[in-house]
Amino acid sequence: MDPYPDHLDRGRHHDLTGRGHQPWVRRIAMVVLGALVVLGLLNVFGQRSETTRASGAAAALEVRGPTKVRGGLLYQERITVHALQSIQYPRLVLSQGWADGLQINTIEPSPQSESTRQGKLVFSYDKLQAGDKLEVWVDYQVNPTHVGTTDTSVELDNQSTPLVHLERHLVAFP
Repeated sequence: MDPYPDHLDRGRHHDLTGRGHQPWVRRIAMVVLGALVVLGLLNVFGQRSETTRASGAAAALEVRGPTKVRGGLLYQERITVHALQSIQYPRLVLSQGWADGLQINTIEPSPQSESTRQGKLVFSYDKLQAGDKLEVWVDYQVNPTHVGTTDTSVELDNQSTPLVHLERHLVAFP
């Protein structure tokens, strides 16, 4: 009596004859997948918030939020303005990357008015006195098809006069 059922062959199914490299291909694939998981846990692919600061004579500007994100991720950016002098017409000018490949879910507090200037978003707020602080929260979701690096710089203007420019970039992974 044959110890193996129909269609099973001792050499192929027990001794793995002819499959010299296949187990190693599977093992390498599992190691690569495991490494991707570990890299994700170590924040290589983003989501951890970072703070970027810049200041000028009239104000200090701070942006807190992730600089690396993944497709589909929900996240929040916080823009803080510290007025060092009176700013009659404060405008936050957000580079085109703040809207490119991202869905803005909400902006709090809502600006008095919104416009664009050469493809950049412009949010207008009430007058700031010296010592005032303006905090703006922007909630986002990353479009799953958005991949690459975009410019997410911020500028604080007094009407159309630049006061502070903060350079920042966002990297989106698939």
